[in-house]
Amino acid sequence: MAGKIRAGIGGWTFEPWRGVFYPDGLRQKDELAYASRHVTVIEVNATYYSMQKPESWAKWAAEVPEDFTFAVKGSRYCTNRRVLAEAGPGIERFLSQGFTQLGPRLGPILWQFMATKKFDPEDFAGFLDLLPPEWEGVRLRHVVEVRHDSFMTPEFVALCRERGVAICLADHATYPMIADVTADFVYARLQTGSDDIATGYPPEALDLWARRLSTYAEGGRPEDLPTIEPAPPPKTDREVFAFFIHEGKVRAPAAAMALLERVGA
Repeated sequence: MAGKIRAGIGGWTFEPWRGVFYPDGLRQKDELAYASRHVTVIEVNATYYSMQKPESWAKWAAEVPEDFTFAVKGSRYCTNRRVLAEAGPGIERFLSQGFTQLGPRLGPILWQFMATKKFDPEDFAGFLDLLPPEWEGVRLRHVVEVRHDSFMTPEFVALCRERGVAICLADHATYPMIADVTADFVYARLQTGSDDIATGYPPEALDLWARRLSTYAEGGRPEDLPTIEPAPPPKTDREVFAFFIHEGKVRAPAAAMALLERVGA
């Protein structure tokens, strides 16, 4: 039995979605409830810039279905720094904002790095070692999105695999794509869509990504995606998260729904 494939969008408050994804006349306060019944995961991007209140997390959890998931983007004050191994206090502040109120609806935490950040093995290992496996009794899953070609090395893959931290699978025009599996889940950010296409990505591209993500969910690895570390990962069912984000954002909800239809979710 394959793991669950979730597909979604970044955030839920976006004015151009009104009248395109959101029906005319839908109240803004009802947008999360609507979105969470058409996609299966949302990446909360606001946390990259600022802390949210515990009562906000509890309110959001109450508005979505039981099997819905929120991914949370880590604070830029933790990742946009010269010495990553010194981010401990910032990580603790970030984790203390109350998103454990989501309970079982809490998905992975995405730690995103600037495109200018180069791979320093010792410093990056120090950062990974600051990421706790749980917080306030809630399991935490971590994923790192790196954007510099210096990370395309077996040493980086090994550091993440040893700690069970996922490497973001980035479909992007300029950022490196690292397709190695290093955790018990896969986290993809699909960022080459177009608003000129009704479904964000062309149908043949959605078919391709549906096959790739299904392979990951079944415990395999897509043969058309090159990997850095040749050792095959253990074959085990995996939960898969896929986000349509950035380019083609107006059509991102349509892309997520089209992908969900293809994978039978």
